[in-house]
Amino acid sequence: MGDASILQAVLNGLTSSGQYILVALGLTLVLSIMNIVQLAHGEVYMIGSYVVYYFSTSLGLNFYLSFIIAVVAAGVLGIILERYFLRPFRARPDKAMVLTAGFILVFQNLVLAIATGTPKTYKTPYEGAVLTIGGSALSVERVVIIIVAFVLIAALFLFIRFSRNGQAMEAISQEREGAALQGISVDRLSAIAMFVGCALAGIAGGLVGSLFSLLPTMGGTVLIKGITIIILGGLGSIPGTVIGGLVIGFLDGLIPLFTTQYVASLIGFIIVILILLFRPRGLMGHESP
Repeated sequence: MGDASILQAVLNGLTSSGQYILVALGLTLVLSIMNIVQLAHGEVYMIGSYVVYYFSTSLGLNFYLSFIIAVVAAGVLGIILERYFLRPFRARPDKAMVLTAGFILVFQNLVLAIATGTPKTYKTPYEGAVLTIGGSALSVERVVIIIVAFVLIAALFLFIRFSRNGQAMEAISQEREGAALQGISVDRLSAIAMFVGCALAGIAGGLVGSLFSLLPTMGGTVLIKGITIIILGGLGSIPGTVIGGLVIGFLDGLIPLFTTQYVASLIGFIIVILILLFRPRGLMGHESP
């Protein structure tokens, strides 16, 4: 095993981490603000990829413009879901979770009817470009995913920490009733959380859609990874989500050096289970009062 293989594995791990963290952060925001597990979040990720494909390949628009359209479309979809479907069930998270599970089938079959089940691909302006680091050729596409993902992660931290809406979200996540009594609009912040969360999923889908074939069912795996990450990191913890995403991503990147990808996925989940056995509340979770 050479240095080039290890460097490539680290790059793959960072790429997976960036992708998973963006999806998991959206899940964490919605769970923290709305107390709902948004099971259709993987389908929003999938729709982001297909929107980029449709505008950049089918209509021939500029890739960057297509990407922006996909992000905005994913965010607006989140607002629609929150306002017309999830808000009435905010006090009943069990019913809301069943509803979002139903949207998995709705979105998959809608995309299947429009785009068929034939795998799709699209190109980026930097497809085929490589960077040479330490004698290893690294795909620019993967480097871009890493940079964009971690810049957005930092931006979200700054938004939560310093913006008025971000601080209001933090207040709602800690004490919803108390925040409402202080004049914070839970409805408005829920809509913002869904917009930001779904936009992050759309960004992740748009970024990685050029690396893999697009399928209507492609959101399933990333949803499972996202849920695993927020459980590992600690429910509702944004720092925990980032740490959990790095753990899962690097397991995905490094373990295949020693075995097959299928065995690597199994080993990764076993390691997560072992961590949770010794720390059930997750890496950054807190004990319930």
